[in-house]
Amino acid sequence: MAAGQVRPITLVGTPVLHQPCRLVDDFDAALKELADDMFASMYEADGVGLAANQIGVALRVFVYDCPDEDGERHKGVVVNPVLELPALENRRLDDGDEGCLSVPGPHARLARPDRATVHGFDVTGAAVTVEGTGLLARCLQHETDHLEGRLYIDRLSSRARKKVLKEYETLRTEPDALSG
Repeated sequence: MAAGQVRPITLVGTPVLHQPCRLVDDFDAALKELADDMFASMYEADGVGLAANQIGVALRVFVYDCPDEDGERHKGVVVNPVLELPALENRRLDDGDEGCLSVPGPHARLARPDRATVHGFDVTGAAVTVEGTGLLARCLQHETDHLEGRLYIDRLSSRARKKVLKEYETLRTEPDALSG
């Protein structure tokens, strides 16, 4: 169980989700508290990753707790991440399902590179590098996108995006749709 306080998840359409986040300058107690709150909020929402703007904080921070392609679980915090993807000639795409806590309910197939690396810092300011495969690679890309003001639905075709948003709206307005 995370030590932080659960905060509400920010939903699609909220301005903080659709604009780039600010770099973190202060590696202080407030940053550690934010990370703790992010873990608590992610676990409460049953997620595997969460960006700071998903709880309304426009800072370049994300947390993750998910397995790689071998099933090994990875957990951590990345502050001011820089995403690195394989060169095009070495890139293989994983056409898996993707969802988002800020667009709760629907999922859609989205091709992403099957490997990803993120360079950044932990909450103390120490340099970290996270290399991911499988779900972890998808998570690193998804959370970094959030910090750029992009949701996974922004990477879908307009037809797929409309379908996801229609399903999301149906689930929001018809609580019984969740059970059915």
